[in-house]
Amino acid sequence: MLLSLTLPRINPQMVDATIDVAHIAEGGSVVLGGKFVDVTVDLSAATPHDCPPISHYRIALRDRVWLRRLDVAPGDRVDVGASLALFSTTPDEPLEGEPARAVRVAIAGIIPQTTWGEG
Repeated sequence: MLLSLTLPRINPQMVDATIDVAHIAEGGSVVLGGKFVDVTVDLSAATPHDCPPISHYRIALRDRVWLRRLDVAPGDRVDVGASLALFSTTPDEPLEGEPARAVRVAIAGIIPQTTWGEG
């Protein structure tokens, strides 16, 4: 079965996100709860603040799947609802046809390791 993933709206004022890290290469399998991508959401254009309202999130998958097509790369700025990837429930499933449903995800706020030494 083919499964799709589009960028979810993590915050009501969010319009896009920047891809920081893709944790899986095309063709790789994802275990239940496995991390998929880390993203940065910058709300400074939507909400004035004294400091930039920037948050970091990890999108993890709640299905056992294979990554068949990755539609984004680190550094890409992606709109909410844009395709991130196509998955399948078997490693050799044909990619023709429409996805049966969206892959299930879990989203967690994170503090990237690159910022651990700041402050």
